[in-house]
Amino acid sequence: MANILDEIIEKTKDDLEKRKKDLPEDLLGRSLSMNPFMPRDVIKALKTEKDDPYKIISEVKKASPSKGIIREDFEPISIATEYEAGGANAISILTEPHYFKGDLDYLTSIRRHTNIPLLRKDFIVDRYQLIEALVYGADFALLIAKALSKDELKTLINDARHLGLEPLVEIHDKEDLKKSIFAGADIIGINHRNLDTFEMDMDLCSKLIPMIPNGKIIVAESGITEHEQLQELHKQGVDSFLIGEHFMRQDSVKKAVEKIKGK
Repeated sequence: MANILDEIIEKTKDDLEKRKKDLPEDLLGRSLSMNPFMPRDVIKALKTEKDDPYKIISEVKKASPSKGIIREDFEPISIATEYEAGGANAISILTEPHYFKGDLDYLTSIRRHTNIPLLRKDFIVDRYQLIEALVYGADFALLIAKALSKDELKTLINDARHLGLEPLVEIHDKEDLKKSIFAGADIIGINHRNLDTFEMDMDLCSKLIPMIPNGKIIVAESGITEHEQLQELHKQGVDSFLIGEHFMRQDSVKKAVEKIKGK
């Protein structure tokens, strides 16, 4: 399989050029002055606490490149409100349309019905997408270290903070980790899934966490299905757990969140 990340990034850049022509950045930016969304506290939502040790970022995701359609009866608002009722601490919303069947509008509609922080999960390569994230209702945004150079990552982290968004930097290996530390990431997501092969390395956290400076918020991503995994990863230093496909395959996502948190 050709490198799926490169393919998605290329498509993302094509789409971005069209959107910039339809709505130039200065006009998009002006809409922020009328932004009705008050920022929500991402750090508090993601940092492990004594009375809530396993922070959950539950994901609203219809499809993925490796699995195709994951949930047929896909109702984003209903899923998101169930997540919150089950005790999720934040919600990740796929906004990439071609490979994940996501939509930016999901952010806005979910924002109106929930009270916990929202993550724009997409393939962000440009400040324009960060402004979009804010306009549509996100509180934090995913930046994929592998998709960006060191300097690009640093610039986007600074841009996100300047706009009032928290950047969650996703890493897949030691090189990504070095890049994220250089760029000044405070929230580091360790994705167990290899983006080239889609294979899982569930030991990746134990390999990378010892190299992460103190004081960072650590998020474990992909392949998490059991409460026991949360306990083990938490012992290694993980604060939050981003879980999508597992929840999307359950009849009751509310019960699934409660179960994985050990309630």
